[in-house]
Amino acid sequence: MRWLACIIMAAVLCAPAAAAPRISDLASPDAVLRWINDYRAKPDPAAVPAVVRALSLRGAFKDPEAAGVYVGFLAGAINSQGPNADALIDKIFPLPPQDHWAVVRAIAYSGHPDWKALLRAAAPRMPARQVMIERHLAGKLPVLAQVGFEQEPGWFAGWRNYVWLDGSGGKDAAKQLTLAPSPDVLDTLWGFYFATGSERALMRIVELLPWSKEHDNVERLTLGGMAKFTLASNAARDAALLAALKRMHTRAPKDSAPMLAEVIEAAETVDTARIRKQAFAAIEELRRKGPGSTRKVAWWGQIGQGALALGCIGAAATGHIELGLPCVIGGATSAAALRYWATPE
Repeated sequence: MRWLACIIMAAVLCAPAAAAPRISDLASPDAVLRWINDYRAKPDPAAVPAVVRALSLRGAFKDPEAAGVYVGFLAGAINSQGPNADALIDKIFPLPPQDHWAVVRAIAYSGHPDWKALLRAAAPRMPARQVMIERHLAGKLPVLAQVGFEQEPGWFAGWRNYVWLDGSGGKDAAKQLTLAPSPDVLDTLWGFYFATGSERALMRIVELLPWSKEHDNVERLTLGGMAKFTLASNAARDAALLAALKRMHTRAPKDSAPMLAEVIEAAETVDTARIRKQAFAAIEELRRKGPGSTRKVAWWGQIGQGALALGCIGAAATGHIELGLPCVIGGATSAAALRYWATPE
C-alpha cells in the first residue's frame, strides 16, 4: 500500500472538472491516497473507474491484505452512487481477472441497498470469481456491515443503530457471520470513510480505541494503537473529521471518553508523534513483560499481515511520509519487519 503516491493530483488539477484522469497520468500510489483522502470533500465518481484501473495496472490488488483501503474506497463510492452504481461498476471493466476479487468484495462491502443485484449483474464479467460471488450472495461470507468483536470493547455496545454500517442496528447479529477486526479491515473502514465521510465507518474505527490499552493480546494492542494513531493523524489535517470526533466524544461513555480525548488533543496540537511513541512503547512492553515475553522475536510474525504498519495509512494519506515508520502493510511477516523489532534502539 505504501507505493501509490503521485497518481492523480496532476490530472485532477490540470484537467477539466468533468474529465476523468487518464491512467497514464496516475503515476504513483501515494498520490492516489492523497486524492482518495480529499475525495469526500469534492466527489468525482467519473474518475473512480480510471483510478481503479490504474491501481490494478500498478499491482495494488496483488496482495488482498494490502489493498483494504482501495477496496473500502471503491465500496464507499459504489454506496454513494445510488441508482447510478451499476454504471460506475460497468466502467471499471475491463480489468485483469486476477483483480476481480476486489470488485466482488467492494460490491459486497458497499452496503448499497441493491448490492446483491449489482453483484449478480457484474457476475458474468468475472467468471473466475463465481464461488466468491455465490458465497456472498448466499450470506456465507461476511460483509463490512458485519464487523464485530470476539469480545466487545464495550464502547458503544448500545449504539448499534448508529454504529452498524448498514443501519440495521446489528439485529440478529448472533445469527450472522462476523468480520473480525484486522489491519486490512481497518484499512477498508478508512477507505469507506474517505469515499463517503460516513460517521458509521468512523465509529467502527473509534470503537477499536480501547484495545490500545490491551494488556494480554498483542494483536488487539497493535490494532488499537493503529486505530488511535490513524485517527489522530488524519484528524490533524481534516477539520471535518476532527469535528466528527468531537461530536462522538460528547456521547462517549466514561470509560472511553479519555482515549478519544487523547486523539482529539493530539490532532488539535498536531502532536501525533506522542500517540505513535505511546503505541510503540505499549507494544514493546507487552513483548518484554507480557504473555509472550519468553518467545523469540520471530513470534511477531504471527501478528498477521500489516499489523506492524502502525500509522502507515495515516502517514500516507496525510502526507506524513517523513515519520519513518516501518510501513509494511501486507508484509508484517517480512524480514524487514522482523529486523525492525529485533534491532535494539
